[in-house]
Amino acid sequence: MLLLLLIPAVILLPFSKEHRAEPKSEEIQSTDFTVAVFRDQKNQVEEIELETYVEGVVASEMPASFEEEALKAQALAARTYVTQLIANGGATGLPVEAEITDTIAHQVYKDDEELKQIWGEAYEDNKEKIQQAVAATKGEVLTYQGKPITASFFSTSNGWTENAKDYWEEDVPYLQSTESEWDLEVSPEFLHEITMPVDEFETKLGITLSEGEIGTIVERTAGQRIKTVSIAGQTFTGREIREKLELRSSDFHWTLQGDSIVIETKGYGHGVGMSQYGANGMAIEGNTYGDIVTYYFKGVEITSVETILPPLLVQR
Repeated sequence: MLLLLLIPAVILLPFSKEHRAEPKSEEIQSTDFTVAVFRDQKNQVEEIELETYVEGVVASEMPASFEEEALKAQALAARTYVTQLIANGGATGLPVEAEITDTIAHQVYKDDEELKQIWGEAYEDNKEKIQQAVAATKGEVLTYQGKPITASFFSTSNGWTENAKDYWEEDVPYLQSTESEWDLEVSPEFLHEITMPVDEFETKLGITLSEGEIGTIVERTAGQRIKTVSIAGQTFTGREIREKLELRSSDFHWTLQGDSIVIETKGYGHGVGMSQYGANGMAIEGNTYGDIVTYYFKGVEITSVETILPPLLVQR
C-alpha cells in the first residue's frame, strides 16, 4: 500500500549507537552516514548507506511509474524521515543497535534482491529511474526552524490533507490542512467501497445498533474528514472508526442495506503531510520537487543533511 502513515549514523565511518565521533564538517558527505535497519523478515539488523537506503524506500513506497519530480519529492521525504529518527536516537522498541524497521511501522525498505523479484523484467529500468531521482536530491532534507521535520506521507487525499492536530492530536506548524485537488483526477485509490455485515460492524465497534440506526456525523475536520461521529449512544473519533473498521481513510460514509452496511471512503491513508498521488499530479503539471514539498509541508526549507545531522548528534 502506498500508505500511510507513517513512517524510523554514521559519521565519517559506519557507526553503531555506541560510537559517534564528532566529524570535521568539511569532510562530511551523505554517503558517510549509514542507517541501522531492522530487517523484519530476516530478524536481523543491517547497516545500510544512507543514499542506498533512500533508494530502497522510494522504490518500496512509490510506484516507479510516477513522474521524476514526484520521485524526488519522495526521496526528500524518506531521507528526512530517517534523519529525524537518527537525530532522536532511533525508533523505540527495537534491538539496541537498530534505528528503524523496514515495515510500514516506519518506512518500507526493500533491497535489490527483493526488488528484482517484485519488478521482474522492469527491474533495470525502474532501478535506474529511482537512482537518478535520489541522486538529484543527494543529501537534502527538509527542516523547520533548523531541525529535520516529521516528513509524513500517504497515498491519496480526499481532496485535502489533514491537520496533524486533527489526526495525531499534536499541533505541528508545518503539517497543516491544504487543498490537494490532483488526487481525484490521478489516483485510482480515490474512492473505495466495502460491504460489512451488521453484526461484524457492531462487534468491531463494541456497540449494538437499534433497528434502522446508522449514526450521526457530529463534526468534520479542516481536511473534510470525520472528526467525531455518534452511534448507539457512543461517540467515536474518525480515526477510531477508521482503525476499528480497517477503513482506508477517515473520510467515510455508510448506508444500511438489509443486514449489511455499505461503507464508502475517499482517499487512502492518514492524510497528514504529502499526498503521493497529489505529488504526482503536481509533477504532471510541471511543478518541481521543491514546489511539491514546500506545498505540502508549510514553511520548510531544503537543507543539507551534512550540516544538520552531525550537530544534532553532538547535542545528544
